[in-house]
Amino acid sequence: MKIRTIILTAAIVGTALAGCQRKDDEGPTQLSGRLFIFNYRVASASYMITLKKIAPIPDGTTAVAEFENPAGGDPLVVQQKIYSFWDKITLESPDLHCVRKDRPYSVSIKLVDASDKTIQTIKTEVKSDLDQTVLPTKPLVVGPVYTANPDVFKGDGSADYGHDAACPA
Repeated sequence: MKIRTIILTAAIVGTALAGCQRKDDEGPTQLSGRLFIFNYRVASASYMITLKKIAPIPDGTTAVAEFENPAGGDPLVVQQKIYSFWDKITLESPDLHCVRKDRPYSVSIKLVDASDKTIQTIKTEVKSDLDQTVLPTKPLVVGPVYTANPDVFKGDGSADYGHDAACPA
């Protein structure tokens, strides 16, 4: 009976300690959101990744995000300064072309401190539930007051939403 109690106690203490310790590969943030943003008014699509701060972030930290380019070619790279008082970090890619429904696209994020030392690496994938073909190829509106784009909405009442021929069907 005494041995069983000791083993049970050791297992409980070991589990409790393991739950309190952070792994070496973890860092000061955790992934809290990932999605594609489709803005039909300006005919754009982009990745949006959010991170939640779970530990202190050193001053001078920068996030370097590499987004897979849906049109092919080199990844799209974004660098953003991170402020230690932020509780949430939002990273957005430049405009995208050729996003396909249900295809996983890779994203890699590194948090780098002021001395250029990597303090965290996050790798994830993002899938869209829409194909970018739902967007027009030209913005529907132009200017600060959302004036109808004359390249899309013609004077004769017709509309030309276009089709991005650069993307494979």
